[in-house]
Amino acid sequence: MNIRTDILLRVYISFGIMVVIALAVVYKMFNIQMVHGEKWAAMADSLSTRYVDIDAARGNIYSVDGSLLATSVPEYDIRMDMYAPGIEEDDVFYSKVDSLAHSLSGFFKDKSATQYSRALRRARSDKNRYFLIKRDVSYQSMKKMRSFPIFNLGIMAGGMIAEQKNKRVLPFDDLAKRTIGYKNENVQPVGLEGAYANYIDGEGGKRLVQRIAGGVWMPVNPEMDVAPVDGADIISTIDIRMQDIAQSALERQLITSNADNGCVIVMEVKTGEVRAIANYTRVAEGTYEEKFNYAIAQSAEPGSTFKLASYLVALEDGKIDTGDIVDTGNGVFRVYNKTHRDSRHGGYGKISVKKAFEVSSNTAITKLIHTYYNESPAAFTRGLHELHLNDKLGLQFPGEGRPLIKTPDSKSWSGLSLTQMSYGYELLMTPLQMLTFYNAVANDGVMISPLFVKEIRRLGNTVERYKARVIDESIASPRTIKVLQEMLLGAVEEGTGKGLKNSLFKIAGKTGTAQMADGAAGYRGRRRYQASFAGYFPANNPKYSMIVVVQNPRNGYYAASVAGPVFSEVAQRIYASDMDMYQGVGGFQMAQASVSPETKAGSMEAAKRLYQEFDLGNAINNDSTLIAYNDTDAVKGKVPNLIGMGLKDALYILGNAGFKVSVNGKGKVVRQSLSAGQEITNNLSIAIELK
Repeated sequence: MNIRTDILLRVYISFGIMVVIALAVVYKMFNIQMVHGEKWAAMADSLSTRYVDIDAARGNIYSVDGSLLATSVPEYDIRMDMYAPGIEEDDVFYSKVDSLAHSLSGFFKDKSATQYSRALRRARSDKNRYFLIKRDVSYQSMKKMRSFPIFNLGIMAGGMIAEQKNKRVLPFDDLAKRTIGYKNENVQPVGLEGAYANYIDGEGGKRLVQRIAGGVWMPVNPEMDVAPVDGADIISTIDIRMQDIAQSALERQLITSNADNGCVIVMEVKTGEVRAIANYTRVAEGTYEEKFNYAIAQSAEPGSTFKLASYLVALEDGKIDTGDIVDTGNGVFRVYNKTHRDSRHGGYGKISVKKAFEVSSNTAITKLIHTYYNESPAAFTRGLHELHLNDKLGLQFPGEGRPLIKTPDSKSWSGLSLTQMSYGYELLMTPLQMLTFYNAVANDGVMISPLFVKEIRRLGNTVERYKARVIDESIASPRTIKVLQEMLLGAVEEGTGKGLKNSLFKIAGKTGTAQMADGAAGYRGRRRYQASFAGYFPANNPKYSMIVVVQNPRNGYYAASVAGPVFSEVAQRIYASDMDMYQGVGGFQMAQASVSPETKAGSMEAAKRLYQEFDLGNAINNDSTLIAYNDTDAVKGKVPNLIGMGLKDALYILGNAGFKVSVNGKGKVVRQSLSAGQEITNNLSIAIELK
């Protein structure tokens, strides 16, 4: 083979290889486009567009009286597409940009018109299609902004992009805050917000967004959004008026006693509905906040309030009767190496079982329980278990502390356990569990589980309705329950709770002062106490039961002087405002006068109820010689007419509408800073003048 032939052969081979490679490339392109074309097209599209979730507005939580405890308020981040269809041409944009800047400056008052204009022009030159103008804008403000120059060209043409967020708001601030609770990402749900999230959350929607320069995702077209479905509403058992009373009374006493923490629970006897639940923790000298739900979650040794259970078991077993005499001696009773003492130096000597309960004698109860159950302690603990004191209540939300009522089979049982337990040591209960037991005594022996949620509604229609679960139809015989009721009344009338007596109605209840263990040092460490009072009122026809617990008060520690004043104040204020508890109000003669008494604007229905209770008959009309009235007529989304109202009614209405209120003067409202009937805007502040 000559050189020329060899060169030609090499050329032919190279050409053949190139042809094969070309054919392979053509085949691959054909395969990508025709066989896998849809797959790669979808992948390319997914890199530039995607659907994101839109949170639904969470349902509202209401108090039993209709007050709004928690709600979702829509807020918006306002952005702008600088090359929206209506302003693609420079002459259109630049002819109106200064007017838009002037409107933004005048409305938000955070920047000058010149600053806004400069920022908008810079965003235009940068070809920014997702320029942030303002965060956290209210719904009313967002609607107003749609009328601004350029934005008024239309949702798409004007370039205004309103991205909705839902902000959770508590109109009454910290009232019942821990009970209302919260639900946050990566945090254990708390309270009603967490327990009923499946109802409150609603169903999220979808929004198509597109990636633009800088990796930012911008909504493509609001008309393509899949709208979310708002959550259902929760109707709680909380009464906001009672909640306010309980919290304010507790906070004042905690400050006075310089205590670590405290709680108050008010429950309706017949229904088990919890009307108020207050918890405060000391965060600084004289400052308390809701940090932990002691009422529900903290299991602790209750002390002498537990004596009621010990007496119940002994009475029901026929071991004792109220007239039996117990010798308390000099107030000291020793069991093994433990000395039980009465708070009264020298003891009470020989007293009846009833009197021993009234004065809360430790010596008496330890002697009685030791005498009748030392040989068979299981009979005593079995009686306590039959009262369901070792069982959780099965509340409507998580977080309930676990109770502990030991038995002789418990690993920690000792020769001292029986007498220690008789007056509330070596056992654990939460305040709510203890209150449930006292409520059963007030309820003639019927024990019911506390109720926090009455109803769930969606769009005004009832989805679920709840009633308290009956734990036990009768925790003891009617005779024993009657005896316990008399003993509880006696403890207030003649015993340690005498400071709670008042001339209007009778209170039945029991004090409890317990020494708290000091960590590893136990009871030999620092002297720390828990003061409590549990009971119900009115004693002759119980409507409400209540417990007050204060831990580690530094300025005195006896329950009568620490927990008692809180119970007394809350009970009296509830009684004064609950007309259903007034019995036999009559025998009054209405004084005649030529001038009608001064009246204030308010609720016509409430006025009618009051006039009927006092038998005022036809005084409810517009005759100028008789008592007149102005009925409130608040319209949602409008500023209410407050003229003529008293401060309490005005604050109630404004609080429900979400206003921040400043007040000047006293008497009736004579002037308000926002005109009645105007639409509520982003400015939720209002000043009222009273005279």
